[in-house]
Amino acid sequence: QVQLVESGGGLVQPGGSLRLSCAASGSIFSINAMGWYRQAPGKQRELVASISRGGNPNYVDSVKGRFTISRDNAKNAVYLQMNSLKPEDTAVYYCNAAVTYIRGAVYYADDIWGQGTQVTVSS
Repeated sequence: QVQLVESGGGLVQPGGSLRLSCAASGSIFSINAMGWYRQAPGKQRELVASISRGGNPNYVDSVKGRFTISRDNAKNAVYLQMNSLKPEDTAVYYCNAAVTYIRGAVYYADDIWGQGTQVTVSS
């Protein structure tokens, strides 16, 4: 079964940095787009950053110039470097990947989600 395991969250002061990592494992045939979402208390989940199979990134306006998304296709991994963090960045961050995988000799295409990692920006 395909799963995404993410890490790198924690508590950091405003202006600090964190790097989130997410790696996919299982019977993966291919991965297309990958991305990072976040959800803060009382707010709707939002797409923070995404990256195409070829490495083309997109960002929500609020993180442009501060966050950098990257991927390593050989490792089925995606990363989010977060600099100049603000209290407004506090949220649970979820990795997402558009995966084609094999189960019971059948090919499936689906969005797979990580378990979430807490990022807290506070003094």
